[in-house]
Amino acid sequence: MARCDQGYLCKVCGEEVENITESELYLRYVLGEVDPELLHLEPECHLLCTPAISQFIDDPRIGTVTCTEAIFSKENLDPEFVRSRTFAVTAAYKRLWEIRSERRKPLTVVEYPLPGTADRWR
Repeated sequence: MARCDQGYLCKVCGEEVENITESELYLRYVLGEVDPELLHLEPECHLLCTPAISQFIDDPRIGTVTCTEAIFSKENLDPEFVRSRTFAVTAAYKRLWEIRSERRKPLTVVEYPLPGTADRWR
């Protein structure tokens, strides 16, 4: 199958990342951590395949994620950093769901990031 027919494959498990709400790459993009000019060059990954990031999502649609790598586990991180990161990552995750459910007028990719996060690229 041609690459364009396969969709985007997860760099960890090799399976297709079927929806934006499963995408670690787009979550980081929405957070402002991936430059839009480099988005197409970054590898894709399932959120659940990257617990170092997904452990900060506080949303029942993903459930509780535990990071087993002690150095990245939120239990071993500064509590203020954990609160701040949880707030930001959860907001980005909810934004992915908004993007996915947008029915009236689909957003362009440059409209995906959370307000204020894209300012650094201008």
